[in-house]
Amino acid sequence: MSAPGTVWGRVRARLRTFPERLAACGAEAAAYGRCVQASTAAGGSLRKDLCAQEFEALRSCFAAAAKKTTKGY
Repeated sequence: MSAPGTVWGRVRARLRTFPERLAACGAEAAAYGRCVQASTAAGGSLRKDLCAQEFEALRSCFAAAAKKTTKGY
């Protein structure tokens, strides 16, 4: 086990908080999931960029969560 002050200790500390940060993106993840599901249901066809707006919102949320996770390191 790495000591908390070492590089691996800091990495582990950041990784431990990441799931909690990503939980804040639940609304964006649900919207993206609904879009994908709707486009593949009942003969639908999933095409590139069909859910681009929802994906971009989710990606932005993840990026913001990652920034909060790495703050202070």
